[in-house]
Amino acid sequence: MFPGLSGAIQNLNAVAIGDKNADLVLENCSLVNVYTREILPEIQIAIYKDRIAYVGQDASHTKGRGTVVINLEKKYVTPGFADPHIHVDHFVSPTEFVKKSLLCGVTSLFSDPIDIVSTCGYRGFKEFVRMTSKLPARFFHVVPGGVPVDKKFSHEKTISLTEAKSALKIPNVLGLGEVFSWTKVTKRDPKTMRMLSAMLENDCVINGHTAGASGKKLNAYVSSGILSCHEPINFDQVLERLRLGMWIMIREGSIRRDLKDIIPLVLSNETYTDRLMFCSDGLDPSDIVRFGHIDHCIRESVKLGLNQIDAISMASKNCFDYYNMGKDLGGIAPGKLADILVFDDLVKMKPRKIFVGGNLVVSNGTIVSKIKKHVVPKWMTKTVKLRNFSEYDFWVKSLDNTANVNVINLKTEIITERINEVLSVKDRNVVASTDKDVWKVAAFDRTFGTATFPPMLRKHTVGFLKNFGAQIGAFASTWNFHENNMLVIGSNEKDMAKAANSLVNTQGGMVVVSEGKIMASMPLQMAGIVSTDSFETVSENFAKLNAVLVDSGCFHKKPHIVPIFLPFLALPDIRILSTGLIDVKNGLLLRVVT
Repeated sequence: MFPGLSGAIQNLNAVAIGDKNADLVLENCSLVNVYTREILPEIQIAIYKDRIAYVGQDASHTKGRGTVVINLEKKYVTPGFADPHIHVDHFVSPTEFVKKSLLCGVTSLFSDPIDIVSTCGYRGFKEFVRMTSKLPARFFHVVPGGVPVDKKFSHEKTISLTEAKSALKIPNVLGLGEVFSWTKVTKRDPKTMRMLSAMLENDCVINGHTAGASGKKLNAYVSSGILSCHEPINFDQVLERLRLGMWIMIREGSIRRDLKDIIPLVLSNETYTDRLMFCSDGLDPSDIVRFGHIDHCIRESVKLGLNQIDAISMASKNCFDYYNMGKDLGGIAPGKLADILVFDDLVKMKPRKIFVGGNLVVSNGTIVSKIKKHVVPKWMTKTVKLRNFSEYDFWVKSLDNTANVNVINLKTEIITERINEVLSVKDRNVVASTDKDVWKVAAFDRTFGTATFPPMLRKHTVGFLKNFGAQIGAFASTWNFHENNMLVIGSNEKDMAKAANSLVNTQGGMVVVSEGKIMASMPLQMAGIVSTDSFETVSENFAKLNAVLVDSGCFHKKPHIVPIFLPFLALPDIRILSTGLIDVKNGLLLRVVT
């Protein structure tokens, strides 16, 4: 992964002993040592090229005519932070995301680009790796391990076993991403087991997703070589997994925030923290501005009583130990890559300076490293393969005066349940009911070239949704977890068509329509899930879109999440995809009109 160490040991050795000059010396700093759980004052750090050669109280023997010396004036230095599980292929481009994440001290990101793959396949995976390769933070990637969730109903692109083996030859590709359909493991699905075996044969890390698993099923999962999970939401789940030798990534992101329910019990039970990490699992533009990233996890954990150095270790050393990178990253010591954060204090945890591989990339809260914008290939901006819609595309036909229908009831933005409602039929079309807060919801396959199909041959489903609450005409999105259908929620068919056509024209995004007018929109031009606009533009569009929905009466705090999860087959109870209305628990297609 880092061939530089084997070729650098002669020079590092020479600098450490004083036979060669360092390139950079950081002196008069207070070192947070994650190996001994102490803060060492008046330390000097000598760096040669991208690695640390010497750490001690006197680095004068490493200085020479060409050595740059920086007096840190007793400021604190820590290793760079890492997010060991994040989906960066959401909302903003990696380039724009790094501009915010790096300022939070996150110098390494472990990316699972599952949604890029579900839309753009292996070709998209390779392009995504390329677009992260020259940024001033380190990106590591895993081959998405979760698609398809259920091949009976899922209709997205995947990575084959042959392609996965090929991907492992790409620099900074580490192994397999979260295997979130854990029943495929416990039932020994042949394709899944072959993929796991191939990863283990190549000595790769396999990330886990064990929501709902316990007992013998969890044992079977772990025995298959999957040793991490970011899904525990309480201490009992954390402890069961730790006892089985797993590593735990405590999630604090935009979908779930679990620190407050886990950290206090970790402390009261005196549980070892050496196999605990923080992760975000993904951040939306508002949250990273409001809270921060891994720095936020450290601050919140310390407020909950966690030792400051333990929190920093969970944000750095533990992550790299899990990924078998401890000899290169995770601490400040001889031989390590010089990813170093400099802080005025350890309370605010806002880095004053950031070095990545010995290069100064942030100074006084400003990125000083040049960031070249990656040009997105045109084929990645042409993924909404649908032609224009009419209101008739959203009809649900019935010959009766009323219709009994299966309805997706939203208990939260994420959790659903199946209920039944009786709706009116007008002109042989089952209509939504504002009185009952029952909406139409349509899912269209926008990935596989259906733009050339006549309307009657489009692969799509129109069903019904309850408990959304907004007084609007329609809300549509081309981004949803791992299916990436186009989802349209609406109170009337004309506005649904307007919203759908808007997303065809922008080639992706989210849009709110009322009475034929676009009230808010967030274009997501790259693969229909990532914007090519600046972070500031995306953040403004994102905030306005949610505000319009909430202000119009939507019951949910983050309305944008609703269409993201509606097709997500890894959660019960009832979901909608272009292939049909799905009873997840029983694996059955349901009739819309019963």
